[in-house]
Amino acid sequence: MRQPGSVAGAKYATFIIFGLNGLVFASWAARIPAAASALQISAGQIGALLLALGLGSVLSLPLAGPISARIGTANTVRAGGSVAAVAAVGLAMALFAGSVPGAAAALFVYGVGVAWWDVAQNIEGADVERRLLRTIMPQFHAAFSLGAFIGAMIGAALSVLQIQLAVHLLFMAVLVAVAVLTVPKYFLPHAPEQPNDDDGASRRGKFAAWREPRTVLIGVLVLGAALTEGAANDWIAQATVVGLGASEAIGAVLFGIFVASMTLLRLVGGRFIDRWGRVLVLRVSMTTALVGLLVFVLAPDVPLAVFGAVLWGAGAALGFPMGMSAAADDRAFAAERVSVVSTLGYVAFLAGPPFLGFLGEHVGIRNALLAVAVLMVASLLTAPAAREQEPVRR
Repeated sequence: MRQPGSVAGAKYATFIIFGLNGLVFASWAARIPAAASALQISAGQIGALLLALGLGSVLSLPLAGPISARIGTANTVRAGGSVAAVAAVGLAMALFAGSVPGAAAALFVYGVGVAWWDVAQNIEGADVERRLLRTIMPQFHAAFSLGAFIGAMIGAALSVLQIQLAVHLLFMAVLVAVAVLTVPKYFLPHAPEQPNDDDGASRRGKFAAWREPRTVLIGVLVLGAALTEGAANDWIAQATVVGLGASEAIGAVLFGIFVASMTLLRLVGGRFIDRWGRVLVLRVSMTTALVGLLVFVLAPDVPLAVFGAVLWGAGAALGFPMGMSAAADDRAFAAERVSVVSTLGYVAFLAGPPFLGFLGEHVGIRNALLAVAVLMVASLLTAPAAREQEPVRR
């Protein structure tokens, strides 16, 4: 790690924060079956818990951009991470007590913290990417995926060792509290934007980005990509356990395989984007994800489901980070546009999986995953909106 305020220091700090975010997320996602067992609830009730998490995030996402603009990305990550850590402690207590309402309340608060944390880290990542003059956002998201993979493998090991999810969450709360209070000091210095008439920012309304067709279309693109990723994050382990009769440990391993495939593509995806452009890479990615989803859902056994998970993860790798980069093409308005695109994306990422849980009550969770294909098609249709653009001054 370099000196605080340097681009190199900010790059490495952003990698760490993305990775920690993934690790924390997987600590919950990979062990959803363990939560269901501890609380003795069905797939539909799990969906209700996920809805509480999604609701907390969706309600707080529109505030994340203005908060980051006012106090800086470093302080926003600190605030969001601290809230998430407190929520993890609350969730652990709810699991110890077997309280479904307590778990729902804790996940709602967790959703608020993660929303602030996630938007802030993406704004920071976009700023670092612009200063480096090369595509690096997929690598930041690879750090998230790598953290999630490590978290999934830890979850699988703890499941085998029969370590309670509540104990796991308490340890993660301490780790998060320490990391978010120290690492963000290496972020780029916070400089509040001072709009002037030369870039037209002074004439823009507070919600101007929401009225921009390109920004909204990028949001639709990210919405589909986010559901593609989020559905696997929340349900691939449970679908493996329930749909294929596998153990909780095998379910966690399938989740880890999905994440590993996604991580690998994110590590090398920047080269593809710089060579062939966002639009072509997006179209190939979403087609691959669609094929992988179909293979996973229709697989009669675990080995074929593994193959589907590999394709699904590879195809889901680049849509979300490319959307963030596309929203940040113009530095003058990057923060507000990233906030808009993040909000639209996380509506699907966080609210979509609960819907799949309710649907799964009637058709089975593996069959419910087929609903994701609808938004995959939407992402394919809106891919041209992400085409690289030079900054426009108005």
